[in-house]
Amino acid sequence: MHDLQFYLDEFAKDDLMYVFLPIFLLALVIEVAIDRKQSRHLFEKQDTVASLWMTVFVVFVDILPKFLALIAFYFLHSISPLADIVQRQWWAWVLLFFLDDITYYCMHRANHEVRILWAGHVSHHSAVKMNFATALRQGVTERVHKYAFWLPLPLLGFDPMMIFLMMSINLFYQFWLHTELIDKLPLWFENVFNTPSHHRVHHASNIRYLDCNHAGVLIIWDKLFGTFSPEAEGEPPVYGLTTNITSYHPLHVATHEYSSILADVKRAETTADKLRYILKAPGWSHDGEDRRAKVLRHKAGLGLEHA
Repeated sequence: MHDLQFYLDEFAKDDLMYVFLPIFLLALVIEVAIDRKQSRHLFEKQDTVASLWMTVFVVFVDILPKFLALIAFYFLHSISPLADIVQRQWWAWVLLFFLDDITYYCMHRANHEVRILWAGHVSHHSAVKMNFATALRQGVTERVHKYAFWLPLPLLGFDPMMIFLMMSINLFYQFWLHTELIDKLPLWFENVFNTPSHHRVHHASNIRYLDCNHAGVLIIWDKLFGTFSPEAEGEPPVYGLTTNITSYHPLHVATHEYSSILADVKRAETTADKLRYILKAPGWSHDGEDRRAKVLRHKAGLGLEHA
């Protein structure tokens, strides 16, 4: 294995987000200017401030998990039987694009369907407005488990810096999805790619839209695996959580769901139920109404579209 200095040097090379961040902030300033000119009321002060605090938290929280992931990726790549075959050929980049995107879909869907993972992701969805500040409001503690989903890729022969680069490109694409200024795009694009319309659905708390459209770049994964819902003409998205947060204090925004899980685990009477509160989807209850997204949708007679 390599020495520590090697990993530090490689870690320093993954600097694409420093290029992206000024672009993100400029886009946010432009969106604010358009919003004020058109009086669209796309921003709420406390909500926006909370989003910016989450951005600051993520910058620091992400350092150690990402560094450990880099070391793990290099080790797994070193033992991969495909490492000498999969280099940086054009076809390897194309294949990695699809593998990275479906990995993101799996990670994102798990974040919504496993409550302990949801606790790390929920801060992103607690925003009650849909704007570019919300795009920066990433899940803070989800950084701890996020990279584990990408561990198979270095075993398939992809080198770690290729993987990190593709992850950054995917994240960069998702930034522009967080806006109400862009309506639906041409049908061919909406059918294949994730769009602002699809992502507004993802951020909505309407029963019709709950836990839908987990895509990164390609919406085809949601259509293939039964988690797609279009943005309905007669039902505008209502942003935020089914039960919104009661405080905009940054630490509360970042960690409130862990407190809720702990409270539920304490009141559960059996070990099995305690584990269910941790591992089942948000909304499951051992002694009350089952408010998981799929249950609520079934009760309301709402199905999801497939490809």
